[in-house]
Amino acid sequence: MQSKKLIVIAGPTAVGKTEVALRLAEYFKTEIISADSRQIYKEMEIGTAKPSKDELSRIRHHFINTHSINQSYDAGTYGRDALALLQRLFKTHDILVLCGGSGLYIKAVLEGFDDMPEVPPGMREQIIAEYELNGLSLLQHEVMSIDPEYFKQVDQNNPHRLIRAIELYRASGKLTSQLRAKEKRAHDFDVVKIGLQHDREKLYERIDRRMDVMIEQGLFEEAKGFFLKRQLNALQTVGYREVFEYLEGNYDRDEAIRLLKRNTRRYAKRQLTWFKRDVEMKWFSPDQVEEIIELIDS
Repeated sequence: MQSKKLIVIAGPTAVGKTEVALRLAEYFKTEIISADSRQIYKEMEIGTAKPSKDELSRIRHHFINTHSINQSYDAGTYGRDALALLQRLFKTHDILVLCGGSGLYIKAVLEGFDDMPEVPPGMREQIIAEYELNGLSLLQHEVMSIDPEYFKQVDQNNPHRLIRAIELYRASGKLTSQLRAKEKRAHDFDVVKIGLQHDREKLYERIDRRMDVMIEQGLFEEAKGFFLKRQLNALQTVGYREVFEYLEGNYDRDEAIRLLKRNTRRYAKRQLTWFKRDVEMKWFSPDQVEEIIELIDS
């Protein structure tokens, strides 16, 4: 498949990845594979900023609304599933679009991961007990101490991600940042990596506006419906966690909205840090679709 090409569209939340991916897919008459770790969950609609029904009708999408929040699903599994899908789709398409802001998901497709070490029975429960006794700051401090590279990239307020990093380290001495394929996975298709960016002020304005729209659409009501399941890994994410804290009475609605916007901006900054480390990424503004097409065709 030497003539086949995978176009990766990456960047921070709210930058405009969906519309760029749609325009590219329409131009090249192809399909879109989502690389978003939350849009796969069918129950989570408002807080995940999925493509709209109209957008989904324009181009066939994959890995959107494919799983339940009650299912366990991780980057390694996604990488294997997505790669198998690519192999099938390349039989009928010369170009495919992989679009998302989950850097770990994109890395799983392009590079793969080492097999995860086995964790002894009871170790996770022990770490959870430590977390319940001492709070999130203990997890943050331990991950920052043992794996500062991963700590810079991870959602630092997600206890499940932090617990996972700690248990892998305690079980095997291996760092999460190192649990990737020792050699980059070889592909029989070319990869073009496109990063999208705005200046910081414009990006933050777009984030704040998106959060306002989500709230108008019923984000608080949607999160309330998940409240009894709030400990599920799928729900440990910016956009829901802040509403859960509000529903628990830890702060009022105005403070929840402030934190929603602040934490989403911080998440976007971490996404940019992740993608900027990739020297193969070519950076564009979302309104430079014609220039992106020229690069792909070159």
